[in-house]
Order: sequence, then C-alpha cells, then structure tokens
Amino acid sequence: MVDRREDRRTSLAAREEMELGQRPGSAARSGAWDNRGYDGSRPTSPARLDASAYARDSYGSPAAIPSEMESEMYVHGGTVRAVQPAGPEQQTGCWNKFKRFIRGMWATRQTEEFHGDKEQYVKTTLRELFTYIIFIVILCILTFGMMGSTMFYFTKVMEDLFLDSSLCCGSGSNSYRGMTSMADWWKFSRGPLLDGLYWNKWYNQNNATGSYIYYENKMLGVPRIRQIKVKNDSCAVHEDFKNEILECYDSYSEAVEEKEPFGLGLRGDNTTATWDAWFYKTSDEIDGSGHRGKLTSYAGNGYVQDLNLTRPASEEKVIELFNNLWTDRGTRVVFIDFTVYNANINLFCVIRLIAEFPPTGGLIPSFNFRTVKLLRYVTNYDFFIMACEGLYVLFIIYYIIEEALEIKRHRLGYFKSFSNILDVTVILLSLAAIAFNVYRTLKVEELLDQLLESPESYADFEFLAWAQGIYNDMVAITVFFAWIKVFKYISFNKTMTQLSSTLARCAKDIAGFLVMFFIIFFAYAQLGYLVFGTQVKDFSTFPDAIFTLFRIILGDFDFNALEEANRVLGPMFFITYILLVFFVLLNMFLAIINDTYSEVKEEIAQQKSEFEIGDYFKKGYNKMLSKLQFKRDKIVDIQKALAAADVNKDKQVDFEEWRQDLKARGHADAEIEAVFAKYDTDGDRILDAEEQRKMQEDLEGQKQELSEEIEDVEKARENAAAHSKSRASFHDMTSGDEDDDRPVHGVSFEEFTVLSRRVDRMEHSIGSIVSKIDAVLVKLEAMERAKLKRRETMGKLLDSITEDERAGRTEDDLKREQMERLVREELERWDSEASISNASGRGNSPASGGRPRSRGSRPPSADHGPSGSNA
Repeated sequence: MVDRREDRRTSLAAREEMELGQRPGSAARSGAWDNRGYDGSRPTSPARLDASAYARDSYGSPAAIPSEMESEMYVHGGTVRAVQPAGPEQQTGCWNKFKRFIRGMWATRQTEEFHGDKEQYVKTTLRELFTYIIFIVILCILTFGMMGSTMFYFTKVMEDLFLDSSLCCGSGSNSYRGMTSMADWWKFSRGPLLDGLYWNKWYNQNNATGSYIYYENKMLGVPRIRQIKVKNDSCAVHEDFKNEILECYDSYSEAVEEKEPFGLGLRGDNTTATWDAWFYKTSDEIDGSGHRGKLTSYAGNGYVQDLNLTRPASEEKVIELFNNLWTDRGTRVVFIDFTVYNANINLFCVIRLIAEFPPTGGLIPSFNFRTVKLLRYVTNYDFFIMACEGLYVLFIIYYIIEEALEIKRHRLGYFKSFSNILDVTVILLSLAAIAFNVYRTLKVEELLDQLLESPESYADFEFLAWAQGIYNDMVAITVFFAWIKVFKYISFNKTMTQLSSTLARCAKDIAGFLVMFFIIFFAYAQLGYLVFGTQVKDFSTFPDAIFTLFRIILGDFDFNALEEANRVLGPMFFITYILLVFFVLLNMFLAIINDTYSEVKEEIAQQKSEFEIGDYFKKGYNKMLSKLQFKRDKIVDIQKALAAADVNKDKQVDFEEWRQDLKARGHADAEIEAVFAKYDTDGDRILDAEEQRKMQEDLEGQKQELSEEIEDVEKARENAAAHSKSRASFHDMTSGDEDDDRPVHGVSFEEFTVLSRRVDRMEHSIGSIVSKIDAVLVKLEAMERAKLKRRETMGKLLDSITEDERAGRTEDDLKREQMERLVREELERWDSEASISNASGRGNSPASGGRPRSRGSRPPSADHGPSGSNA
C-alpha cells in the first residue's frame, strides 16, 4: 500500500511538472490542500491535487500547504478562494510591496472603488470604525487623565480661604466677594490676605515651619501686588464745571496710563521697604501678563510691590503702602498674584485676585483660580498616560497620511464634505495640543530652575496657567469633534442617516426662517436693552440682553424685575415676546423640522433594502454555524462508520471495512486514510479494540465542543437579531424588494444547512473522482512516454544495422535480415496499439480485456510465426 501511494505521488508530481512547464525534479507549485478530517474544514474538490496530501496525518502532524495554484479553485480553512496567476500588480519589488502596504493600512471608503460590492464596503467601514474607536478610547484616557475631582476640591478650598473669610470691620459686606470700596480692599489686604498666605502657627499656637497654606500647600516664591493707574486730566470736563472740577480720571486705556513716579517715589528716599512700588514698570521688566477684567482689558505694566516669605516683613510693606496712599483716585485695577503647589496631589493653583475701580467710584471684585497639573509625569499612572500620548501621536500621524491620500484622490472636492472638514479640524487641534504639551514641559522646568535659584522672587506661573486653560479648552473641543466624527463611520446604516438627511433637506427652509426669526429677536433685544438696561442687570449690556431673551425662550426669566423697571412697557414687552417668539416662531421652527423628518422617514421606508451591517454579521453567523454543523456531522459519520464497519464481528476494523463504509457516506479517500492513519498507531492497517476506544473518546470530546460552539453561535445570532435594525436579511442581499413590514420569502436556515451539507458531500465525491481520473491520465501518459522511448531505441538499432551494411560487413546476412524484419513488425504493432488506445478515449485496448498486455507477449506473425519463436 505504501509503495502504491509513493508511485501515485511520484506520477502526479511528474504530471504537475509537465503542466507547469518546469524541469523534471524541480519543486512544482501546487494548490492548497488542507485535509483536516473530522475536525478540520470542508474538504476540497480541486481539479489538480498534490498527491502528497493523501499521506498526511491531518490530525496530528502539520500538513505542508503550498503557496499558490494558478487559475484554480481551492479550499483552505473552509473558504473557497479563486487564485489567479500572478499579474503585474503582484510583483515582489520593494516599491510595489510598499504601495500594497500603504493601500492596505490606509484603505478607506473614499480611497477605494467598491463597484457595488456592499459587503466589501461594510468591511472597510467596520475596519475604519474599530480603528477610530481605539483612537477615541486613547483620547478619552488622555483627557480624563488631565482632570480629577481633587482639582475641584483644591480650588474650592482656596476660594473659601481667600474669598469667604470675613473682614474685620467697616461698612459693606464682610468678605472679599462683597467688597464695594477701596477701604474694603485695604481691610482685606491687611487681614484675610495675610492670614491666608502665612500659616506660621498650629491650632495650639505652636510655631509651624515653612510657608505652607493650610499646612499642605507650598507657596512658590512670594506674592505680588500690582496696580495700574491713569493720568489726571485724562478726560474732558465740561466748560460749566472746569472751575469747579480740577481733577479728572478717565476709564482705563493704554493711551491715558500713568507712568510717572508718585508718592514716596517723588521724595528720593530709597531706604523705605516699598521704594520700588512707587515707580512704573513695563511688562518686559516685570515679565507681566495682561488680563481681561469685567470692565476692560488691562496690560501687564504697572506699579509693583513684591511681598516676603514671612508675615512680619510682608505686613510691614502692606501697612506702609496703606499709610502713604498707594492707591488713589487714578487707580483703575489692583492685582494680587501668587502660586501654591500641593505635592500630595501634584497640582498647582495659580491665584489672581482682581479689584477694579471704575470711574464711577466703588470697587468691582473678581478672581481667577486656575488649578492645573504642570508636572505631568510623576506617578506610574502618569507614565501610563505618557504611553497613551505616544500612541495618540502615532494615530495622528496615521490620520494625517489617510487624509493626505484622500486629498490627493479628490483634490478640492475633498473639502466639500463636512466630515472631511471635521477630520482636518481634529488633526489641527491635536497638533496644536501636542506642540503646547512640549512647550509646557520645557517652560515649567525653566520656571522651577529660576525659582530654586532665587526662592524670594516672584514665581510668574500666570501665563503658563492661562495657556494651560486654553489647552484644556482646546482638548475639550477636540474630544467633542472627535465624538461627532463617529457619525461618519455609522452613516452607512439607514437609521443613522435620518438625522443628517433631515437637516440637509430642511436647510434652505430653516435658513429662510432664521432670517425672519433674528429680525424679530434682535428688535426685542435692542428694545429690552434700551428700556431696562439701566435698572435690570440681565439687560445691562446688549450681549446680556441677547442671552436673556434666549433664557426666556427656555423658561428662565424674572418678570418682577421687568415690571419694577417699567410698569407699562415691562409687561407689554414680556407678553408680546412670549406670544410672538415662543408660541409662533418657535413652533414654526419645530414644524419645519417635523415635516421634513416625516418625509425623510417615509422615503427611507420605501427604499430598497441594501446590504447593511446587520446582514454582514448575520452572514458571518450563518457561515460559522454551517461550518460547525458540518464538522459535527462528519464526526457523527465517523462514529457510525466505526460502529458499523466491523462486518465480520471480529472486534477489529480493517482499513477496507473502514473505507467502504465511509465511501458510502460520501467521504474522500484522502480524508479516510488520514483519519485511519492517526489512530492506527502500530501501522498494521487494523484498528483493534484499544485504538477504537481512543478514537471514540476523541470523537465524543470534539463532538461535545462543537455542540457547545454551535449553541453559543446560535445564542449570539438570536441576540443580534433581537437588537438589529437592519432591513435586509442574508438571503435578500440581491433582491431586497421587501419593506420592514412585509414577510421575507426564502429558504429557511434549516433547509439551507441541509442543502449546504449535501453540496459539501458532493464536493467530497467529485474530488475523489477527479483525483482518480488524474491518476489514470498520469499513468497513461507514462506508458506513452515509455513506448516512445522504446521506439526510439529500436530506431537507433535499425540505424546501426544500416550503417554496418554500408561498411561492407556482410557476415551473417541472413540473420541480420531476420532481426530487422522482427524489429519492424514490433514497431508496427506498437503503432497499431497506440492508435487503438487513442480511439478508445485514452483507455486500455478492448482486445486486451481491460488489462495491460505483457511486455514479452506479441501477436503471431502471419508470415514468420516459426521464425518469431526462434528469435
């Protein structure tokens, strides 16, 4: 048996070499043949097979899988694949490999041509979606790693300390938030400010070491007080009051900013503790930063006084400024800046307390508490965030290349899509965030180095904290746009396109409506600003009036304030606005959207069903379930064959008994032999009782595993069907004429499974038949080649005899003539046999009864029978 398999393998390999045009003995390319037996995939039915697969043990030993077949259909892993000859696009050059790699990595719906292939379209969309989900997850990890609940509590603690501590005495409110005059600001500076900055005593009045606010927060450097003043006579006084009003201080602007020394600066006594505070400093000299207050924006210039690390020295400076009238009528704003750092939570709190003094007199307090994380990489979690940042950078590079390929393909048409503009926006914001990340890291290191060199100087973290706030806002917008971009990858589903289709359809109607709406809206905003602006805070400015009217639409309003401001126009303004805007215009807006949505929904319901994501997963479930059931049926066939093959009841299964039973069940010879060889450990071509027991155990175990897998797949399919919104089933991919409410007519899943199983078994049988036909063809061709070789040998012999005659060698002439006659008769007989075999369809000669003729036999000659026997 082994010799027959070796001969068959050799003959098939030789035939493959001839068909592929290779030299004998070279490695012929063959098709993929994966004989997995009962636990493998579906058997193949190729037109040409590598006979070496027959001798492979597919259960235990790895089968050799050749690389390719030319112009053939083959099966590998249960999937039928068509392999075409290598074309120009399959060249193995480095540049072609690189282009294929780029195309595979960055293939998108906008760079590929699908030509109506909905399944490939869904596959590409899912690949894009899964890649983008990973990107979103990494982005969310980064953003949530920037924030934390401790930031809020840190800010709240600092605000409670400096903003809600009560003032010692005097008129007005008893905290920073309620200050109304310059006197209140000085009370705060001499009391709650110094008390909050310097915690030199414990609760039992024992001395505490270091400048730690709340004993936990290290003050970096020293606090700074800065004021900005305007010149006298900076405003114009009416002619009627010029003799009465001799001083005039305008609102702040850089044009009227005071820059001359004043107070102690005019005396020339530079021994005072606050000497520098009376001289103007530019923003470059003090490295100051501007600020946008409630009234106006302020530059980074001004008169500056730095405090000390200890309370007594700082208190001395504050009292000296207070006694010498450091603030006066020309003061327009005073800033108090300092920074604290909490090592327990690795957070900075950059604090700025602002007191604005308008030309009207009084005081408008405001504040900024910026809690930021400037030292990013300290803990293990921080280093994990750093790794995520590296992945995020790689993703940005990936999407830059992707968008570049799409721009290259579509040119200016790329920017006509809103989703593409969103992609570019996310990339640009991400690049800006990455650049700031690098800048912040370098800048913080520089500031900390300067602070360590001069700990008694002011640590200006204000600009860095402001930039960090801008960075946080930028990241927040990036995350928002990134989530909105998800619609780009789920828009292939009809349900998901209803929103975008509705907005696109009603865009013109909404645009026309908004023109009418904003004419009326701005008319009411201006009316409210002019009528109530001097008495109602919500209408004090035109922008405030606009936001107030939007709030009234949402139900947030203060009717009593309007009525108190004007008893006639207040109620009329409110009632007419509610009737015209709220009841009429707003409902018109909703009606436009509602009608358009109804039209879009009706059109979508009437559209033909297409291959959607639900169909894709359903098809995958069906394929997997059919494959598992086919494997289980093969195991059942083998178990039945094992039970029924012992015809002679000798408790032993011969190979022939095994083969005949499984052949009747539609299994191929290669599969039968592979299964038998696995458990025939002694190689005697017989399965004894122990070998049968082992096979039964293995089969039963694999059958149980397959049953569990089938049950899991069916459950998953049921769950997906319960939640799926897809309109087309797997069997309706090509037709898709039914709506959601119509029953789907087609083959049931059970019938489809039975038919699929029958087709698979037919492939088994066809594969076995074709393999045998190929073996016969190979043997016949080998016989023809042998005949040609023999004829060539006889021809050479005749040529040698003729040459001997020409040489004059005449001895034994009679014997030579007789040999020549016999050789010619033999050649004529071979020619006649060859013609008969060709006429009978390349089979054995009918005269031979279907058996090959013996090499030594030949038909008796009519003329030279006796002489033939003598020869």
